[in-house]
Amino acid sequence: MRFIIFAILLAFPFLEIAILIELSQRYGWWVLAYLLIIGFLGLQLIRAEKNLIAARMFQQLAGGGNPITAMFSTARNMFAGVLLLIPGVVSDLIAVVLLLMPAKTPAPGNASNKAKTGFSYRPSANDEVIEGEFTQVNESKNKDNVVRLPGKDQS
Repeated sequence: MRFIIFAILLAFPFLEIAILIELSQRYGWWVLAYLLIIGFLGLQLIRAEKNLIAARMFQQLAGGGNPITAMFSTARNMFAGVLLLIPGVVSDLIAVVLLLMPAKTPAPGNASNKAKTGFSYRPSANDEVIEGEFTQVNESKNKDNVVRLPGKDQS
């Protein structure tokens, strides 16, 4: 088992280099532009995740969830950003797969969420109150059942 993991880790850089050489022979300088743009996007992803981690944790706490799920999703996105920084196509494909995986967060009112955290979601007490103004209009129907517009001459 250790040998298989070691072989995969050793073969990964050689695979990346072989694919980059093949792509650079086919497409030339466009591969360099691709690597620079993807590296920049990876750096931006890491910066954005760094700024959002506290907000996600507080949002999970406010919703009665576990902040560890927010930490795991942020760690997954940061790992994807690091993979985007590494020059290579295979690492970029792995990063895209990581970014497209949906987060497994239970709904706030879910019973499994209450069992895990001890909290449950309750809507506020005044959700059914609608404020507004009204006027009461007394309409009397004519005998011929025709609606007449107000303010017009009724002759």
